[in-house]
Amino acid sequence: MKLGTVIGRVTLAKTVKTLEGGRFLVVSPFSREQFTAGLEAPRGMGTDPSLVVYDAIGGGVGDVIGYEEGREAAQPFDGPTPVDAINAALVDEMFFNPWKG
Repeated sequence: MKLGTVIGRVTLAKTVKTLEGGRFLVVSPFSREQFTAGLEAPRGMGTDPSLVVYDAIGGGVGDVIGYEEGREAAQPFDGPTPVDAINAALVDEMFFNPWKG
């Protein structure tokens, strides 16, 4: 699972039947610096390219979410679904203490 900040939404005119009821979010993945700063620091854009994430649990602009990419993103659906990333968690709190070994 990766963490990122929701920076926008995608509006669709039509969608496939299996994706009805959800929405798509534009997410900026966390960088190492953002992990060190924690959730209290102002949230900005990460260094990695933004991506579109399918959301059925209620993430909104400004929220920090946990998302999965690849084959794991399609696992919650019964049939084949054209999803590359899915929101799996809404993050309330984060603690990061890197090993300095």
